Amino acid sequence: MRKISRALALTAAVAALLTTGPVGTGTAQAAPARTPVVFVHGYLSDAVIWDSARTAFRSAGYQDSELFSYTYDFLASNEDSARGLASFVAKVKNDTGAQKVDIVNHSMGGLVSLWYAKELGGTADIKHMASLAGSNHGTYTAGLCSLASASCREMTPGSDFLRRLASGDETPGDVGYRTWYSPCDGVINPFTSTVLDGAVNTLLPCVTHVGFLTDNGLLSQVASYLKA
Repeated sequence: MRKISRALALTAAVAALLTTGPVGTGTAQAAPARTPVVFVHGYLSDAVIWDSARTAFRSAGYQDSELFSYTYDFLASNEDSARGLASFVAKVKNDTGAQKVDIVNHSMGGLVSLWYAKELGGTADIKHMASLAGSNHGTYTAGLCSLASASCREMTPGSDFLRRLASGDETPGDVGYRTWYSPCDGVINPFTSTVLDGAVNTLLPCVTHVGFLTDNGLLSQVASYLKA
């Protein structure tokens, strides 16, 4: 009887192992995918300006398949560019299966991103928005190109575009907003134009307008913010 009991116990233990797997191992679970990042350039720019950012984000653990650059006609109206951004985000979500994206913008890309968020319902698709030297309230430097493009006219302080964009909540929706700005910017005038009510606004001691795109320490900080 004792031998039979031991045999039955051994059989039960083997059956349990076959059913549940070895004790303490469990089934490997796939790591959750990161929120894809959409980079939005500014005036006189294109996707190439994000090369340094991509390098910094890869060093932070991102894969190329999680990094996307939106390219648009910077001479066109920012409203048109925002509609293009909405379509681009929809494609990124469809291609990756993500529910939302993180947006990183620079300079005039801030206006494109904010119009998408505020006027086109983009807040439903955005988890974080990081604005690097964004011309979020315009810049007087835009007067130099206001005759050349609709986007510059819209970027000039006092424009109808900016008045509409500034009305109501500057950081709407369930989105994490953060800005980085610097007195050494040289292009965003005043440099405090980047600051948004309701955002985490980060003052940097001295970074030039182009430097926001190449400063590895800053770009790594942005990547860490999005991953948090």
